[in-house]
Amino acid sequence: MFEQMLSARVLLFVLAATSWQVACAQAFPSKPIRVITTEIGSGNDFVGRLMAPLLTQHLGQQVIVDNRGGAVISGRLAAEAQADGHTLILYGSPLWLLPFMQDDVPYDPLRDFAPIALTHRSPNLLVVHPAVPVNSVKELIALAKAKPGELNYGSGTSGSSTQLAAELFKAMAGVNIVRVPYKGTGPALSALLGGQVQVMFPNAPAATPQVKAGRLRALAVTSVEPSPLVPGVPTVAASGLAGYESVSPFGMLAPAKTPASIVRRLNQEITLVLSSSEIRDKLLAAGTEPGGGTPEQFAAIIKSEMTRLGKLIRDVGIREK
Repeated sequence: MFEQMLSARVLLFVLAATSWQVACAQAFPSKPIRVITTEIGSGNDFVGRLMAPLLTQHLGQQVIVDNRGGAVISGRLAAEAQADGHTLILYGSPLWLLPFMQDDVPYDPLRDFAPIALTHRSPNLLVVHPAVPVNSVKELIALAKAKPGELNYGSGTSGSSTQLAAELFKAMAGVNIVRVPYKGTGPALSALLGGQVQVMFPNAPAATPQVKAGRLRALAVTSVEPSPLVPGVPTVAASGLAGYESVSPFGMLAPAKTPASIVRRLNQEITLVLSSSEIRDKLLAAGTEPGGGTPEQFAAIIKSEMTRLGKLIRDVGIREK
């Protein structure tokens, strides 16, 4: 008798939860949609504000960009928001890699979020100061092996793509290039231009103008395939380090338990916006590649990054205060 009553209560709970999800999906969107992201002026802020007007048109509700800064604050707000599709987060690798670098992160990247779509991705460039006597990845590896610990690379803050790309390169190539940390990509790039460091992995838009002006030499791009951002520049993988890839993915996520129908609707609208020639051209001009794909594909990217780069972060001992 007790077991029957318990089963009935469980059934009622499941039916109630299902009814709530169905009601949310049918009414969606019923109010403005908030997109939590990084600070004003950041790449994610630019992409969010670029997409917002078209998403507003498609969804029939205003899409508002809410700048919150770091992954801890942004991730917690998004994870604790109501799972009805009206609060989203537009973020990149720091959201799911931070738990490897910092204790007591107030969310679980896999448990607390529902991936919606990859919005954009940015490769880095392997560049050297013109005084470094190398013209290819193979030559750089040979020089680093001949002079272990004598070459330096500049990077931004701990866990940044400029550090992760370089440390992955070092690990796969078996070379000792010493990291010199700076407070950001800008100061590190200035140090490279001034010859204080010899090597760097900056993002493509930051380095391309310096390469075109002859102040830096580009050896390779860190994506698996050649990038339209830097035509004619070979990949690291095709230049002597097979299997190398270091690309920063960014995308839209919702709180976990957001109804699947809402996730699919948002995915369709975001993918449609990203397929617009106007949006694609503006993203490429800003130095980032347009994304797309299914929620499952974006989820797979996140899991792959956590497995591959999580191990690298632990092996190198990268910590963020």
